[in-house]
Amino acid sequence: MLTELEDSFSSLEKKIVTVSKNFQNLNEKYTDLSREHEELKEKYEEERKKNQILAEEQKNIKLYSAISGNPDHNRLMKNHINRLIKEVDYCIAELQNTGL
Repeated sequence: MLTELEDSFSSLEKKIVTVSKNFQNLNEKYTDLSREHEELKEKYEEERKKNQILAEEQKNIKLYSAISGNPDHNRLMKNHINRLIKEVDYCIAELQNTGL
């Protein structure tokens, strides 16, 4: 009976050691993955900002092209002018409402 208990305790101790090692390994992997996740988030934000800058530059290039007389971008120029006119009209209306 005593030897059975010692064997059981020995087996249980081995399992506890194995589980502890597995826990440590998983904890290390979690730490590594968390670090990698943060790095990827930073890279994603950098790329998103670059993408926004490039989109704005592309928009400006099309506008400059339309201003220079490129017939492919005439509609873009007309839309931009109409948007600017609406903004000016809105500003004038606001100034009239404030009594200036």
